[in-house]
Amino acid sequence: MFKAEKPTFKDKKIFYNFINMKLTGLICEEKDWLANLSNATALLGYMLDDINWVGFYLLKNNELVLGPFQGKPACTHIQMGKGVCGTAALNRKIQIVENVQEFPGHIACDSESKSEIVIPIISGNKLIGVLDIDSPILSRFDKEDGLYLEKFVGILNKYIKWEDIK
Repeated sequence: MFKAEKPTFKDKKIFYNFINMKLTGLICEEKDWLANLSNATALLGYMLDDINWVGFYLLKNNELVLGPFQGKPACTHIQMGKGVCGTAALNRKIQIVENVQEFPGHIACDSESKSEIVIPIISGNKLIGVLDIDSPILSRFDKEDGLYLEKFVGILNKYIKWEDIK
C-alpha cells in the first residue's frame, strides 16, 4: 500500500532517492509491466512539483506509442527522430529542453508545456521507449534531474521484464 505522504526536500539528491525508494517498494514484487509503469507515472505525477504531464512512450513497429501517463490526453504515435521524445529515442540520449518553442520540430501535445525532459529506456542494447515529463514552467529541468531520473529508469529496468510487452 502506498502511504500518501508528500514530504518536501530542499536537496534534489535526497528527494530523488526518496522517490526511487518508493518506486522500488511499489514495483519490486509486482510482475505486471503495465501495473508497474502505471504506478511509476502516478508516483512521479504526485511527487514532482511544477509538471503538467508525465508518461511513457513505448517502441512498437519502429515508432513510439503512448503508454501509461498522468495528465491531459496526449499524442498517440511519435515517429523516431520527431519531437523531443523521438529525438531522445533515436539518439538514445536524455533530452533536456528549457524552452520547447525553441526545439526544432517540437510536437505540441499540450500548448501549456514550456519545458521538457525525456529519458530513453534502454535494456541491454534494446530501446524500449522513453519517459517523458513536461512542465508549464520554462527551464524546469536540469542535468541533476536527468541524472536521478536515469536512476528511476534503472529501477524500472531492474524489475520489469520488457520482453512481456506485446
